[in-house]
Amino acid sequence: MLRYALQTLRARKGGFAGAFLALFCAAALVTACGILLETGLRGTIGTERYAGSPVIVAGDQNVHQITVERKGDKTKRKEKTKPLSERVWLPAGTVTTLAALPGVRAAVPEITFPAYAVTPSGQIIPGVDGKASYGHAWTSASLTPFTLVEGAAPSAAHEVVIDRELAARTGLKPGAELTVQSTDAPRAYRVTGIAASSGGDLRQQTSLFFTDTEAERLSRHTGQVMAIGVLPEPGLSSSELAARVAQGLHGTGAQVVTDGGRGPVEFLDAAKARIKLVSMGGAIGGTSLLVAILVVVGTFALTIQQRHRELALLRAIAATPRQVRRLIGREALIVGALAGVLGSATGLPVAHWLHGKFVGFKAIPETLELTVGFFPFAAAIGAALLGAWAAARISARRTTRIRPAEALSEAAMEQRTFTWGRIGAGIAFLTGGVVLLLALSTLRSEPAATPVTFLSVVVLAVAVSLLGPLLARIAVATLEIPLKVSRVGGHLATANARAHTKRLAAAVTPLTLLIAMACTVFFVQTTMGAAATAQARAGNKAEWVVGSAGPGVPAHAGERLRRVPGVSAVTEIVRTSVRVGLDKYPAQGVSTDGLTHTWDPAVTAGSLDGFGPQSVALSALAADALNRKPGDELELTLGDGTETQLTVAAVYERGLGFGDVTMSHSLVTRHVDNPLASALLVKTQDEGGPGRAELRTALGALPGVAVLDRDEVEDLQAEVQQSNAEVNYLAMGLIIAFTAIAVVNTLVMSVFDRRREFALLQLIGTTRRQVRGMLRIEAAMVTLLATTLGTGIALAVLTAFSIGMTGSASPSVDGWTYLGTVGFAALLTALATLIPGRLALGGRPADVIGSRA
Repeated sequence: MLRYALQTLRARKGGFAGAFLALFCAAALVTACGILLETGLRGTIGTERYAGSPVIVAGDQNVHQITVERKGDKTKRKEKTKPLSERVWLPAGTVTTLAALPGVRAAVPEITFPAYAVTPSGQIIPGVDGKASYGHAWTSASLTPFTLVEGAAPSAAHEVVIDRELAARTGLKPGAELTVQSTDAPRAYRVTGIAASSGGDLRQQTSLFFTDTEAERLSRHTGQVMAIGVLPEPGLSSSELAARVAQGLHGTGAQVVTDGGRGPVEFLDAAKARIKLVSMGGAIGGTSLLVAILVVVGTFALTIQQRHRELALLRAIAATPRQVRRLIGREALIVGALAGVLGSATGLPVAHWLHGKFVGFKAIPETLELTVGFFPFAAAIGAALLGAWAAARISARRTTRIRPAEALSEAAMEQRTFTWGRIGAGIAFLTGGVVLLLALSTLRSEPAATPVTFLSVVVLAVAVSLLGPLLARIAVATLEIPLKVSRVGGHLATANARAHTKRLAAAVTPLTLLIAMACTVFFVQTTMGAAATAQARAGNKAEWVVGSAGPGVPAHAGERLRRVPGVSAVTEIVRTSVRVGLDKYPAQGVSTDGLTHTWDPAVTAGSLDGFGPQSVALSALAADALNRKPGDELELTLGDGTETQLTVAAVYERGLGFGDVTMSHSLVTRHVDNPLASALLVKTQDEGGPGRAELRTALGALPGVAVLDRDEVEDLQAEVQQSNAEVNYLAMGLIIAFTAIAVVNTLVMSVFDRRREFALLQLIGTTRRQVRGMLRIEAAMVTLLATTLGTGIALAVLTAFSIGMTGSASPSVDGWTYLGTVGFAALLTALATLIPGRLALGGRPADVIGSRA
């Protein structure tokens, strides 16, 4: 049987090329997504600052939830953890405890805080390659280690040492004056030295070193340290030292890490990016696998349909159904194996390209290195083999079950009746899609709604695939009268479509999926962005917003603005996130004086009057999820792991624009890594209030600080939303590209299979021009039907998504983007139909009829 399968493949290379291409693309996508998923699960995060310290002690960066279940005499204890968004600091006394342990040569405290050099003209100097810039205490220089190459260590509060890379970029030398923007007002320092790492200049950060006292002041964490590097006595291994340190700190909650564990401590964003990468890899991989199954089944169905006559003849010469199934199965396995191996190999460069793009979009940091293992390749090859075999068996199910005479009859003329099994399965998938839409309309968080959104698209597309012949027949009956305008082409196109509804449905399905998926990807982002922008615009009562191109707006900027005549209120905003239990909520801290003059979150319950340090306001989404109302107590964990209990003062509607949790500025700034305000809302008097120039004058020469009006703020918000959306566009764009390839693949296969039909039409008097006219009308028919179905699916999914996420049944759809999507689909259909059609008309009709193809 294997020999016959190989002979068939050699004889029908063109027919199996489409199936091979679909499986090849599917294997490449699965491999790339699998590598991203594996990178998220066990990717290596390299260390820079802690390269010279074999053991690092840091705070526990997770919030824990322990549940105990008792079943009879057995007790089951479960512990779940979720990461915190800010640094968890340790008591400074921990350094003394560690220094006293046997085998410890030194315990070096680490203090880290944002610190940026400023040019004489007042411009913020970013870190190396546009990355972050941090300040440290000179004591911690040995953790890398940094050593002086010029000058001396800082010994006074106004002195600083800079790293060699920053000195080279700015031309600074020992003795030069340097303004530094850190967590306080900008301050002038004297450069006393230039330091360099023994391993070369750092690539992920710029380092500035201050005296221990100044570093502690700037960190805003008096009596605390961010981490501690532990250096061993000679002859003591890092594992033995780590064991002693862990024993000495038992019960304190401090974490002891060595080797590869140091990177996640240094780069919190890299550790959090692992979770994001697992989520993205799983979402892309899962969606692409579902799309691949739909595409591959459709491609094999078309391949089997084109071989109907051949398979019917096998049945007629006494081949048993089992033998035909085995033949088709082996053919599929051979194609699947070849496509799986080549596709999985191609998936590796795709994964590298995706990783680089995600780093470029700042979705993941460069320090999270791509990890390549055996599993993604094995999974891709296995998926290609299983998908090919299952698709072929499903597609050939009817052909192998009916009697030989029926098979020969259907080979000559497509079956005109519909199988109840197919219709029943289509109705089942349609029902499942409706259930998913109903569920989607109740989901009010983006992480929960996103996978259900794209799953709904795929499930409804499967329903279209199964019900395709029935839908095609309805469409042909509807379009029959308009198509009579073109007497010959319209008549031929209608007759062909009516006689071959399965072929029409096979062409419509991938195009429907393409339009539905593309519209959903584009307009999910615009729906969320438009709702957030509208809420932020409606809730911002201030005439001016002060923002910063650097680490933030210092506190004294607000004090200066409040003294300006005509300024009635200034509200400082600091961004963070909190956890209630294990659930994460975006949060903000706002200064409470004059809050209601600058901010209107559309309070629906309670009041913001008297909002203070022990108050919290919740969005309607958060209040509903947490079952809280004004007056209730709420226990939450702040970004740095500090647990606190606050009183719910108000519930508001505009959570998309302002976050789900609002607390006082004075509380939040004590528990974030960067206490500088992300923005200041400035409310002025209605008449005679100060303008931009007066506010700029009051602010003085603050580096990187700008005064923006409402339109400028909205433009910046749109840029940020577009930047965030680019990651999703890239991720889902691969699936759209795969679907586009499937569209071309299906249409080319379908057109080339009709060479004998075209030849017969020419022999009975139809001109080539009339045949091409028929193909143009068929392409238009496919585009129109797919656009209708794809738009209907996308509109249903987007409406359900919008109801759940924004409370409105009106998703935001950009008309030009929609027209561009439909236009691309139409162009793809036209090219994939007309070019193969022209080639198929190239031979002499008599020769084509007489050929074996």
